[in-house]
Amino acid sequence: MRWWRSSTHGMGAVAERDSDSERETMTTMSSHLEVALELADIADSITQARFRAPDLRVETKSDSTPVTDADRATEHALRDALQRLRPGQEIVGEEFGGEGEAEWRWILDPIDGTVNYANGVPVWATLIALMRADRAVCGVVSAPALGRRWWAATGQGAFTDSGRRIHVSRTPTLEDAYVSCTDVRDFATRRGERGFRTVLQRARVVRAFGDFWSHMLVAEGVIDVAVEAWVNPWDVAATQVIMVEAGGRFSDFDGAMRIDSGTVITTNGLLHDELVALMGEAAE
Repeated sequence: MRWWRSSTHGMGAVAERDSDSERETMTTMSSHLEVALELADIADSITQARFRAPDLRVETKSDSTPVTDADRATEHALRDALQRLRPGQEIVGEEFGGEGEAEWRWILDPIDGTVNYANGVPVWATLIALMRADRAVCGVVSAPALGRRWWAATGQGAFTDSGRRIHVSRTPTLEDAYVSCTDVRDFATRRGERGFRTVLQRARVVRAFGDFWSHMLVAEGVIDVAVEAWVNPWDVAATQVIMVEAGGRFSDFDGAMRIDSGTVITTNGLLHDELVALMGEAAE
């Protein structure tokens, strides 16, 4: 699949900047995003070829989660490409780890939704993010089996498909909100059971689209809230910048804009403080 792109990634002509430093920052962000999009193309070529393959190999990792030969092959390919495109920059990936201590580092999830992938369900994606300290400065979520892709870079907006700019919804109350999670049982076994029970009672609609899909639907303004009680940094790093650039908010259950605390809430912004109050420690 050929994804639309240009030097501005769907923004149209960029107005002339007064500041040379602002122009340099914009150019740098575009360069980072070009690399991330190239990585996504590489990943798509591997994951699509192995999806529903009769000889797909599936194993169980030490944490009881599945991994396929496609997960490992994709992360290997992305690491090789980054060593060519961004030599010297640190890499952290779900399958092969990494230190994660450098100021600039790439975070890779070769297949988010491996359970779906292994079972032939087309809701899975490759997640790619470039972090600077604790903030993602660019991110790509590529779901080729759905024919979908989302991307963003700091200060440049968030986009999908053929360069259509996306923005979160304006739903003002939880009673009117469309909410998604991954596995509702995670709230009981991890954190936030009482708060999510209140969400279930009050929200207009609750579904479990799961994983990246929930958060990208929030970024597009299709739904209003996504909540997960069990995430790793590579599950949500790309989501962080896409959500912010789409006009929404991203945090853990305590309201901190972190990717490493194991929980995540994404919203249209209007509902965020209420969700944090429900899902945070005060609600336990």
